[in-house]
Amino acid sequence: MKIAIIGLGEVGRCYAEPLHQMGCTLGLCEARPSAAARDLAASAGLPIHPQAGGWLHEADLVLSCVTGTTSLPVLAQALPHLSKNALLADFTTASPEVKREGASRAAAAGIRYVDTAIMGGISLHRVRTPLLAAGEGAEELKDILERAGARVQVIAGGSAGDAISLKILRSVFTKGMEALSVELLMSAEKQGVREALYQQLKDIDEAPLRSFMDMMVRTHVIHARRRAHEVHDAQNELASQGLPSTILPGVEQRFQKTAKALETHPLPVAEPSIEQTLGWLLSTAH
Repeated sequence: MKIAIIGLGEVGRCYAEPLHQMGCTLGLCEARPSAAARDLAASAGLPIHPQAGGWLHEADLVLSCVTGTTSLPVLAQALPHLSKNALLADFTTASPEVKREGASRAAAAGIRYVDTAIMGGISLHRVRTPLLAAGEGAEELKDILERAGARVQVIAGGSAGDAISLKILRSVFTKGMEALSVELLMSAEKQGVREALYQQLKDIDEAPLRSFMDMMVRTHVIHARRRAHEVHDAQNELASQGLPSTILPGVEQRFQKTAKALETHPLPVAEPSIEQTLGWLLSTAH
């Protein structure tokens, strides 16, 4: 199999070596190759192309490992040189909208496009870093990369943009939890109750995450006003400890926004389902 890798930063190099060892014929491309990229090319006995060109014509698979801001420009350069039905995997961090645009342009050129999101730290796990893939040809990409040692999850029925969307949403959750945990554990440690706090949170730890999240959102729209006051009191308590929160003002604003919306848009039922709750929240978002 002939595989082209555009972009020889950490991501591109990570996949080049195992694919080469697997016996694939590689084409390498980098406008400004680093010393590491030049060493990789030398060890494989391969040239580094400065840009997309005719050398791409025989590629069965192209891995676009450039930055998110250059996703579409690189795609535009590559498409005229690719053979019909070639597979292009976009590993960039471009937005969901950009990846959907990329898939549309690729489809118009007869090229299959896979939105590929890196779901971990490449520097830590290298080729074993989990990947999430969506789009036409995702299963084929999974088969190729997993033979090289990668771990790829395909979103069943997914389309381009879905993988990067899920990566961003996961980041919203984990980074939000990270920031909240920093403030929470700093306060608990200062008060000498950190170990006791873990015990108080044990019931949350034991609940299925999906059930817990759905419960919080469903009850949020019912108790938003009361909880906004509780958040305000919690802010005052952290401030009195010399640990003013940077997270809770935004949390209070979220609760106040819901409480205000309830004044003009009552809930459809007293105890809405998660679907009804999210529908109401989206309808009152603006």
